[in-house]
Amino acid sequence: MSLVTLGCARNEVDSEELAGRLDAEGWELSDESPDVVVVNTCGFVESAKKDSIDTLLAASDTGAKVVAVGCLAERYGTQLADQLPEADAVLGFDAYATLPDSLARVLAGERPASHTPGDRRKLLPISPVDRAAAVQQLSSEPGAIDIGIPGHAGGPTVVRRRLDDSPVAPLKLASGCDRRCSFCAIPSFRGSFVSRRPGDVIAEARWLAEHGVRELVLVSENSTSYGKDLGDLRLLETLLPELAGLDGIERVRLSYLQPAEMRPGLVEVLTSTPGVAPYFDMSFQHSSATVLRRMRRFGDTDRFLDLLAQIRAGDPTAAVRSNVIVGFPGETEADVAELERFLIAARLDAVGVFGYSDEDGTEAEGLPDHLPDDVVRQRVARLTELVEELTSQRAEERVGELVEVLVDSVLDGVVEGRTAGQAPEVDGSTTLGGPGVDVLAVGDLVRARVVATEGVDLIADVVELSSPVRHPVSA
Repeated sequence: MSLVTLGCARNEVDSEELAGRLDAEGWELSDESPDVVVVNTCGFVESAKKDSIDTLLAASDTGAKVVAVGCLAERYGTQLADQLPEADAVLGFDAYATLPDSLARVLAGERPASHTPGDRRKLLPISPVDRAAAVQQLSSEPGAIDIGIPGHAGGPTVVRRRLDDSPVAPLKLASGCDRRCSFCAIPSFRGSFVSRRPGDVIAEARWLAEHGVRELVLVSENSTSYGKDLGDLRLLETLLPELAGLDGIERVRLSYLQPAEMRPGLVEVLTSTPGVAPYFDMSFQHSSATVLRRMRRFGDTDRFLDLLAQIRAGDPTAAVRSNVIVGFPGETEADVAELERFLIAARLDAVGVFGYSDEDGTEAEGLPDHLPDDVVRQRVARLTELVEELTSQRAEERVGELVEVLVDSVLDGVVEGRTAGQAPEVDGSTTLGGPGVDVLAVGDLVRARVVATEGVDLIADVVELSSPVRHPVSA
């Protein structure tokens, strides 16, 4: 069988968990002439939905049985099955524990009942005590596989099999989201926010380290909420140093931060803890207070700039990436100008610019004053041109800076990696040169000095082979 993963890093974790279950039941994963292809779909925005459907259709053209799982399958279920008969099964999240059995049935010619969608926000209790019990139940659900963690006999289990040999791996902190942004459908199909227990996170991190991982990328729908349902919103501040101190782990990167939930203690940990990347992945989405309120979000230009000032007071070299949405219903030229004011002053390292489009079942879908498509496209082009110029300037500011680079590609003599300010796939990269570069291998951590830039990408000369490193970089 073959397993195809689309979408975000959270889906990558889900796929490796599915691979762990399948491997334990004797299924062989291979991309060569598979009998069945499992496609872990994305259902976030229209382009991702189309990519998922195209992938399902392409898989069916090979003659293999095709099974759809993931967010698109969870979100649309029976509707997807009716409109895409090429899929032999459409399974929701609750079917993951019994996926090996479902695949066996598909290969036997059966067509398992398609998932019936529902609002997953209504499936978990709200109180912290009840949610903690729900976490316990989720972690001991039928089908969990104890793959053996040294020193943890009878302790937390890890349901996972690595699907590549990258020195970087995502690690899930939590599932779901309790925020109600008017443009976002994710909570409806990912459910309410549920934190994983710290012991489970640490056990899986240790297992990943034992399997060659050197950088952990902590993912969730909203990492700043971690621990609130367990009764301690400061759990993240204690968990990060513990993860960074694990043998074999050189860098811990936190992603998906909510600006309105940032707090001084978390900023301090992210900017001062050895082994924790001073990296802030914060989706501001906009900076006009009027637009943000219509989005059911908080903040404004000046508050966001104050937050960035706090971060850079802790570490002037800290990297910040974000996403913004333009063309939201009711957005005026004055709102766009306010967003431009923020972006110019913010000095962000990376920015994704997205044009607003309706998402099924969201509040924003029914808002008045939708903008014409051509206006949205024009604003996307305008903001994209601006952020490309600004992020290139920000990269140039880093010339002369001393950085630590984790090598993740050595191809035809070209050595590339990422600094603490560059997350995999979503940010720029660093090309290494200088003495000793010819002996570097994937997974090496080196100290280098930035000597030039190409857009958001950095070019740096190695000054020290520094693997492993257990202390902050200083100029």
